[in-house]
This record gives sequence, C-alpha cells and structure tokens, in this order.
Amino acid sequence: MKVLGVKFRGSAKVYYFSPGDYEDLERGDHVIVETARGQEAGTVAFAVREMAEEDVPHKLKSILRPATALDLTQMERYQQREKQALHRCREKAKEYGLTMKMIQAQYNFDGTHLTFYFCAEKRVDFRALVKDLARTFKARIELRQVGVRDEVRLLGGYGLCGRPHCCSTWLPSFRPISIRMAKQQDLPLSPMEISGVCGRLLCCLAYENDYYGEVKQHMPKVGQTVNTPRGGGKVIALNALQQTVTVRVSGEGSTAIFASEELKPSESEPEKRSSGGRRRRRK
Repeated sequence: MKVLGVKFRGSAKVYYFSPGDYEDLERGDHVIVETARGQEAGTVAFAVREMAEEDVPHKLKSILRPATALDLTQMERYQQREKQALHRCREKAKEYGLTMKMIQAQYNFDGTHLTFYFCAEKRVDFRALVKDLARTFKARIELRQVGVRDEVRLLGGYGLCGRPHCCSTWLPSFRPISIRMAKQQDLPLSPMEISGVCGRLLCCLAYENDYYGEVKQHMPKVGQTVNTPRGGGKVIALNALQQTVTVRVSGEGSTAIFASEELKPSESEPEKRSSGGRRRRRK
C-alpha cells in the first residue's frame, strides 16, 4: 500500500497517512490532515512509498489537502499567541490552587484547538480549569500531563555533548535506559556524567550498548587469568572500542596491552570460574 510520512510540530515521530489524491507531495511540503485531536497541519517527512500492509500499524487516514498560504499565515499568527496563552493559563491554574508546572501551549493551525502541556507530581483535577480556559480562549482545550523527559523534548536545548537534544530533533520515542548500560560501556557512574538535562539517564547510553555487549562476549572478563605472548597474567581493564585488553603480567610486575585475539584463558581458569560461581539453590 502507498504511504506518506508526516511530522508534527514538537515531535520527531513520523506518522503514516494515505496520500489519497496527492501522490505528488514532496518532502518538506505542508499538509492538512485529520487526527484524533481534529485537523492539524504537518510537514511531509518522506514522499510516497510502498509498504507491506503488515508493516502499517493501523488503518490510515488520508491527507485532506496541501496547506495553503492562508493556512500557513493563520498558523503563524496563532503560534505568536501561544506565549500569551501559556502565561494566562499559569495565572488561571494559580487562581484554582492547582500544583501544575505549565510547560508549553500549542494551537492547531486554525486556532480551534489549544493544548497545554504540564508536569505535576500527582494527579490533578483540572476540570474547572478547562471550562474556564474554554470560555477565555473560545477554543477546544486539552490539558496533557507529561514527564520530565517530554518536558525537555518540548522545550528543546543542548545536551552535555554540545548538540541539540536528540529527543527534540530526531529521536522518535524514548527507550528504556538502565544503569547496566553505563557499566557495560565502562562509563563513570557519577550521576552528573551520565544524566541528561531531564535528570534521567542519557538516551545516548543505548546507542552503542549492543555493540559493547557483542564485542565483550569475545573478550576475557576483568579479573580473569589469561595466557599472553609474555606469559600468564590477570586482566585488569578492557577497551571494547579498540578490542584490546590490559593485563598485569605475572612475574614482571608491570602491565601490558594486548589485542583480544592474542590471549587465551589459562588452563586453571575454567576450574576457578566453576568453583567460584554461584551455588545452585536447593529446591
């Protein structure tokens, strides 16, 4: 089936739509589409391509039409009102005594739908606030609670690497990140060095994790006794990127670096690993 990719403001995720009668649309073109939140303006992320039906997650909606110059002018005008709308919403939330951190306001292209994104530690009853905001802005109001990672994605900024945040530029979704990934890559476990602006573990810890896991399967473990071209020794460090191993050579009192394929486990190593392993729990 023929598929067209569309991105929306504030998200790097690509959504699939049926091109309908507009198969000549190209990347970068602005289009009007029907979504669960009503009509939205989006940008074509990739031109029409064919995909297997099983690869398409759900029934596709069609492109309504290409965006006109009037649509884009209207969209820009409402975007200029978003900061004022956010300020007004913060004031209203304070009047109702709601503990909410308002992050961003987003109008759809024609101003009929206004979404406010907020963070809160607990569930918030904002029904009265929504009614008040609907009377104030004369639009359909949606309040959407997001987490700290989504807050950074919406606001943008720069990471420790000096580049724009992955989540606000190209990362389509958040992957589970664990401290085990940092250990696997021999990174310092200081929270200041492996945490992002959001306070959570860096998303980029997952980028090379599979490579480290695959390479280390073919390398000796730290603490393992091995045979080297200079005699026996004990592994004290690994470099997975260069696939080298630092060994304290027995009898020399010094360390040396060897390529991983130069080393072989010592004859007594399997016995040590067997006797030093975890005991099987009795049933």
